[in-house]
Amino acid sequence: MRLLLLGRGGQLGWELHRTLSALGEVLALDYPEIDLRQPEGLRSLVHELRPQVIVNAAAYTAVDRAESEAQAAWSINAQAAGNLADAARQEGAALVHYSTDYVFDGTKGSPYQESDLPNPLNSYGRSKLAGEQAIQQAGGAYLILRTAWVYSLRQESFVSRVLQWARQSTRLSIVDDQVSNPTWARTLAEATAQVLALGAKDVAGWLRERGGLYHLAGDGWASRLEWAQAILQTDPQQAEQVVREVLPARSADFPSPAQRPLFSALDCRRFSETFNLRLPDWRLALRLAFDTA
Repeated sequence: MRLLLLGRGGQLGWELHRTLSALGEVLALDYPEIDLRQPEGLRSLVHELRPQVIVNAAAYTAVDRAESEAQAAWSINAQAAGNLADAARQEGAALVHYSTDYVFDGTKGSPYQESDLPNPLNSYGRSKLAGEQAIQQAGGAYLILRTAWVYSLRQESFVSRVLQWARQSTRLSIVDDQVSNPTWARTLAEATAQVLALGAKDVAGWLRERGGLYHLAGDGWASRLEWAQAILQTDPQQAEQVVREVLPARSADFPSPAQRPLFSALDCRRFSETFNLRLPDWRLALRLAFDTA
């Protein structure tokens, strides 16, 4: 299998590069080797390399900055996704693309299913939703995986920030009104590889029958506060922590340019029923992440 991976340098891209290598030849690129904002360059790249699968882990993910850089977010998350989908369809390749729980407004009160109506609250979420729609309109063989609260211990993430705060402050205030699925990047990458392996004989044909939009995130959900508490309890270097209190706070206590959904947990049953795969419980995945760091 010949795969083209975009976004090699990100926390998910790094894990994908490692995991997808078991499936065949992986050409992994990132900016500035390829600029997603240049549609002609994308089309030429796909035409030249003729991959069987394009895995797009590249994204504009600076949620707050996207409020003032809406066009940059739109170019990378929406327009580039559509251009990749067009190029993949023209070359007969399959496309795997990642989206976000931030396409929802968080008011449902229970985990979101794929059939629920999106209503993003911020520029980042709107750009990611537009990317989903552009891929769907292009057609072809594609797999859109909506995920949530992705982290890695190899790069800056909520996990690394909590560990840093715990070594600098005796008291932490963490919001308890934002709830979703903590998702270890490695488990997301491994599930991606497993799905592609299932259709290895003809990935594009296989995904034309089974592909589409799916939710895929860590099993179970937690508030930011519960997640932070689990991080501190799982930290193998607890002796380095100086924190003594971890207090609940509200999102309103920390004003930010971008509004976040409050309850954006994802229901991943459709993915599990279709592919007979699921990600591990988020607490177990967190322990595994620390064990393998």
